[in-house]
Amino acid sequence: MKRSAIALAACGLIFSSGQALAADALTVADVLKDVQINGALSAGYNYNFNEPHTRAINLRPFNDAHNSFALELAQLAFHKDAANAGEAGFRLDLNFGYTVPKAIHSTGAASSDDFDVRQAYISYVAPVGSGLKLDFGKFVTDHGLEVIEGYEDWNLNYSRSFLFYYSIPFTHTGLRATYKVGDMFTLSGAVVNGWDNVKDNNNSKSFHAHAIITPLPDMTVNLKYMAGTEANDTRHLFNVNLSKSFGALTLKADYVYGSEDNVPSIGDSTWTGVAGYARYAVSEKFAMNLRAEVFSDNEGARTGTAQDLWEVTLTPEYTINDNLVVRAEYRHDESNKDSFDKGASVSDTQDTLGVNAVYHF
Repeated sequence: MKRSAIALAACGLIFSSGQALAADALTVADVLKDVQINGALSAGYNYNFNEPHTRAINLRPFNDAHNSFALELAQLAFHKDAANAGEAGFRLDLNFGYTVPKAIHSTGAASSDDFDVRQAYISYVAPVGSGLKLDFGKFVTDHGLEVIEGYEDWNLNYSRSFLFYYSIPFTHTGLRATYKVGDMFTLSGAVVNGWDNVKDNNNSKSFHAHAIITPLPDMTVNLKYMAGTEANDTRHLFNVNLSKSFGALTLKADYVYGSEDNVPSIGDSTWTGVAGYARYAVSEKFAMNLRAEVFSDNEGARTGTAQDLWEVTLTPEYTINDNLVVRAEYRHDESNKDSFDKGASVSDTQDTLGVNAVYHF
């Protein structure tokens, strides 16, 4: 009898524990059912016709290796969108790869070059007017026309512009607020640690202002300004982006002006640049993308050399299916200084060929 009672009690405990575990599992499932999981893989190959002994492709922090295949990015993104007043959500992007994470690593982040938390922020839509969206944490900068590629977006060209690499920050950590005034006007502002700082390195903060205007169908104008005193210097950044579609043809432009006071060993500095883009969709699957830009690093605060740079890039793109895009690319870089490795020497020009495949889901 005693053994039977013990057995019955054990069965009851197991049954109760099973019910509790099932309840917990249902709770977790209820939470996860609203979380969307997306991702992307990017692999590429690049060849530098200068054939440098350093095996470098200069002034390219992302695809920077000559005659080399690379797993550039493997991304997983977890997110729950918040769209209506009172809703909360989040975004978490985990990046792994041998070029992209290393290039965008923020000051104060983990030391691994191959892994990076690209974004991690909490969202809440406050019941103010049409809804005031607040993002709190680490997020990709609003500045620039080109993006740090992921599952949801990639650039017209395989390589990034000089403006993307050297004129703007990559990420910020802080608080961002966005409010849609109407169908044609959206305002955004942010207070952040600074440029690419997860941990602030001083007692000052930087501030953003961003206006998104859609004055005409298929036309977008972005006006952006950022300012802040970081350490002993004050930095200003003004950025304008334009985009307009004409059927199969899309035209885009990116303008940047930046300044910084009291740069060590330099003093006051400024940098300016403009880039133009054209995309022509030959068919539903095939498109030709062209970019041309000039960038002036007047005192060398951004690239390490006081120089004027320009480049032109042609990128044919083919969409194989809903998940796979392949691109080839020819690019010519030029500087008024000898900034590019060539053999065992240096040159003022650099020509490269690249091939890239992006799988996204």
